[in-house]
Amino acid sequence: MQVARMFLDASGSAPLTKRTIEAFQAGLAEGWADPARLHTESRRSLALLDGARAAFADALGARPEHVHLAPSAHLALERVIAGINAARRGRDRILASAIERDATLHAARHMTAGNVTLLPVDSLGHVDLDRLADELCVPDVALAAVQHGNHEIGTLQRLEAIADLTAAARVPLVVDATATLGHVPAPARWDAVVGNAADWGGPAGLGIVALRPSTRWLPVWPEGDDWAPGGVSVPGTLAAAVALQERLETMATTDARLRAMVDRIRTAAASWPGVDVVGDPDERLPHIVTFSCLYVDGEALLTSLDREGIAVGSGSACTSSTLEPSRVLASIGALSHGNVRLGLHPGVTEAQATRFLEVMPRIVARLREQAGAPAL
Repeated sequence: MQVARMFLDASGSAPLTKRTIEAFQAGLAEGWADPARLHTESRRSLALLDGARAAFADALGARPEHVHLAPSAHLALERVIAGINAARRGRDRILASAIERDATLHAARHMTAGNVTLLPVDSLGHVDLDRLADELCVPDVALAAVQHGNHEIGTLQRLEAIADLTAAARVPLVVDATATLGHVPAPARWDAVVGNAADWGGPAGLGIVALRPSTRWLPVWPEGDDWAPGGVSVPGTLAAAVALQERLETMATTDARLRAMVDRIRTAAASWPGVDVVGDPDERLPHIVTFSCLYVDGEALLTSLDREGIAVGSGSACTSSTLEPSRVLASIGALSHGNVRLGLHPGVTEAQATRFLEVMPRIVARLREQAGAPAL
């Protein structure tokens, strides 16, 4: 008897719900025309984009005119970092936490010719506030880039304290909320914030940027469109807005259910020999859990689980090379190989969590035996 597959890798992308798919289909029917033109069909497409932008603005606590759309979260991060950096003439250094996603660090290093200071984090993934305060005392900082929550270990940053420091130093705070929007309340303190529609269950290929009215930025790219050269998908944008609204409507009940499920998985994994569960157990996202298994190869672990019909993440979540050892785990002093990363979407059931917990110890034991690992 074939076992139904389980998708437990919804960190960065998630299955589309029926309501989201229906919105996408409606967008295909009504929003196929170029929204930049002036005829009735194009105005209909533009109205759909404007409605979606208003929904994003409401979720972020911003005004629609300060919300911008980009063809991907990566491009959104690149453009907002480049634009704010360009406006901060005379300041040529960017601060970023050591566990920022690669897209943020690549953009920061490119814009500053490598003049990026990585802020250390503690063993749970929280930014060192004393180090941040010290770095902000030097008047060469163009901006500080800090995640709201980490997409790999689930730790939520203490943004209130971070924002107090950056505001006192008059340094713009760019917040990467690509792992948190739709899962927890949106961050309240930021000068610019970036979201990823695919992470909250929208179609892939849409990044959201919101700027405070006081945030200065300058375009440093050749296209006439400041954020989305060539435009964005109207059906995808409409579906992303509907997906976000659906997540917000059910956030309280989903949070409680997934948080309890993750607590159960964390407790079980911590009891397995040679397994290290990472991330803050309390100040965290409700749906992400990661643990590392000593003497186990990450690729073999992922493949073995996939053969059992269970899709999980392993290796680094923030690089294009899926199985590259995790830079995030190395930054917090955890084992960076043999890790399993679970991202639970709202459709995951208790029965699926139970099956994962039954299968996992057996696979780890078999892989250790095959590798000739010492007994634990």
